[in-house]
Amino acid sequence: MTRATVVALAGILVAAGCSTGTSRTPAAASSSGSAGPSPSAPSSSSSTTTTAATATATSTATSTASPTSAAERSTRPQPGEATLLAVGDIARCDGRGDERTAAIAARLLKGSPSAPVLAMGDLAYPNGSARDFAQCYRPSWGRFDGRMRPAPGNHEYNTTGAKAYFDYFGKAAGPRGKGWYSFDYAGWHVVALNSNCAAVGCGPTSAQVRWLVADLAKHRSRCTLAYWHHPRFSSGPHGSSRDVTTLWATLQKAGADVVLNGHDHDYERFAPQTADGRASARGIREFVVGTGGAESYPFVSRLAHSQKQLTGVDAVLQLQLTKTGYRWALVGSAGAAKPLDTGSATCS
Repeated sequence: MTRATVVALAGILVAAGCSTGTSRTPAAASSSGSAGPSPSAPSSSSSTTTTAATATATSTATSTASPTSAAERSTRPQPGEATLLAVGDIARCDGRGDERTAAIAARLLKGSPSAPVLAMGDLAYPNGSARDFAQCYRPSWGRFDGRMRPAPGNHEYNTTGAKAYFDYFGKAAGPRGKGWYSFDYAGWHVVALNSNCAAVGCGPTSAQVRWLVADLAKHRSRCTLAYWHHPRFSSGPHGSSRDVTTLWATLQKAGADVVLNGHDHDYERFAPQTADGRASARGIREFVVGTGGAESYPFVSRLAHSQKQLTGVDAVLQLQLTKTGYRWALVGSAGAAKPLDTGSATCS
């Protein structure tokens, strides 16, 4: 398949994501608990790609496995670890992927009553409207509202000023009209940012970057994680966003360790790198986790430092945090024999 054909296919998929669909009956709520926040060797640098066809075959082959699978056992927190979940690009009324990822999240959160869930934007398709949140998002993912720590995506801004997003999440979304905030969890400093740069500004003199510089100066945790919607680096059809370069560079200067994004509906893990794409042990590791339930996108390339690519999967990223490092597991549908991607690293 040529690059032009793949990009055309990606355009069709993006258009499909704007279907309004139909409303759904809310799923039964699980015991998700209350609001969460108030050392190992670096992973292998081997590169792998899983296509949609392969992922579908794997999902079908493992769908009858026991609920207490090896995947579930391997993702349980160990002594000294604290669980955090992350995913973006979640709910469409005309799909069921969000129901699958909500079930995965509920399973992973058992026994972790204070674990937060980071949502990296595009949470209620197609327009992030009050209707989209009420009829598409709440029935599946609303059960986690007490844990949710969201960041806005571009679809939220299809409603003027992301009004419905700020209305739905309230104080959990940060200051209205801004959408950036931070919190401390399990010895880590965690920063939510707004990558809708045309709406809020992401440049060196913007209010957001000035706030970020001050926030990082106040919090000198060894381990720092940041998340927003548009990835600085991505091999998917949306590609890499230069608009967020200053956000990345500011975090890198402060010694941040992990950045989480969505936007491209796939999973991609990168080796630590600088804001201008140079490999560096002092750089930041990025995870693109647009696997929350929206339709999948094909990859159109493999960027430098891309270590893992997966498409055609509904999956949630689980991080187990310690005071000196973290391990990750991308967990797919119920009954999978093992997580789709795993690894560990120490903080810089």
